[in-house]
Amino acid sequence: MPDLLSTLSARGFIQDGTPGLAERLSQGPVTAYVGFDPTADSLHVGSLVPVMGLAWLQRFGHTPIALVGAGTGMVGDPSGKREERPVLSLDQIDRNAQGLGRQLVRFLSFEGSNAARMRNNADWLRDIRLMSFLRDTGKHFTLSYMLQKESVRSRMDVGITYTEFSYMLIQAYDFWHLWRTERCELQMGGSDQWGNITAGAELIGRREGAQAHGLVFPLLTTATGAKFGKSEAGSVWLDAARTSPYQFFQFWVNSDDRDVERYLKLFTFLRLDQIAAAMAEHAADPGRRTAQRLLAREVTATVHGVEATEQAVQASAALFGGALDLESLPEMPTRSVARTEVLERPILEALLASGLASSKADARRGIEGRGFYLNGQAIDRIDATLGPNDLHGPADEPFVILRKGKKNYVRLVLSS
Repeated sequence: MPDLLSTLSARGFIQDGTPGLAERLSQGPVTAYVGFDPTADSLHVGSLVPVMGLAWLQRFGHTPIALVGAGTGMVGDPSGKREERPVLSLDQIDRNAQGLGRQLVRFLSFEGSNAARMRNNADWLRDIRLMSFLRDTGKHFTLSYMLQKESVRSRMDVGITYTEFSYMLIQAYDFWHLWRTERCELQMGGSDQWGNITAGAELIGRREGAQAHGLVFPLLTTATGAKFGKSEAGSVWLDAARTSPYQFFQFWVNSDDRDVERYLKLFTFLRLDQIAAAMAEHAADPGRRTAQRLLAREVTATVHGVEATEQAVQASAALFGGALDLESLPEMPTRSVARTEVLERPILEALLASGLASSKADARRGIEGRGFYLNGQAIDRIDATLGPNDLHGPADEPFVILRKGKKNYVRLVLSS
């Protein structure tokens, strides 16, 4: 039977770990945590790596703690940031924390012998006394130790406030607190958290004479070198109100061929042999995007549920499969135009009105390259006209669906 570390390693999760971690895991179950600061009311897809790390940990019999940082969120983590984060009100932090909590429960089981635990560090950090904190925590860290950490060193040229400088000690206190109250021995997170995590292990060692451990995951970039988790519309969120299930599904469908195997390993629970089979099928006909569609189905089902996933699949087929199913159309950009300006007129006019073509010359070039679509069908004639039979929807506000390339689509409404 594979163990946790070999599984995480085979799936690409491990960037670094503390000495002795493998030996400790071989001795029996541990309790481990990952912290999530509420800088927004939703997690984004970049957060899925540590979330999946917690989920795998639980599957191997260990106990996960999802820590929502409504306490640390008052300070702001400088890790990976070139400037100080904006200060949020306590009300906003608490609302954000509630949003994160609702999302995290989808990935973990809160039942059984190793039931997951949800904690909020506001419960102990907001009431901490400054002098006690300095005496019991601050005295264990020298300035030279803290200045060696990347999260601090990288900000020295542009400046770092005392507030952010203290973040490392506050997160270390979290680890110590969870060790004392939950016997939590392992903290996990992104590789930018290595300094904060090892500071926590150091504090536990100094205050308790016990050994604690850290494990960090790689920070992802795409095959093109771009930061993972961005689309043309911006960040890709787990909240359906911010990124619809359809848009979420399409984000994964649009994964680069060079990235899709890595994403299948990181973001799904599929066995490695199933992933290998999917990649072999994909290699035989890359144009079908078999691996990307499998990835999109699996991740969307985990985040949004099976029903929303099937609706996203149907919507994708409606827009890109050559058959327009009005019941399955997703939310999309909408533009209005007077019907007299486009109906019974060259399709070039509709493409201009939609904003998908910048000029008639641009529209002609796109049609010649079969890059424009009307209601799911490629427009193959420059002299084509938009006729009544192309319209869908109510008689008073009919519409057509226009698309450019694989991703850009517009619902063009014809007003009276």
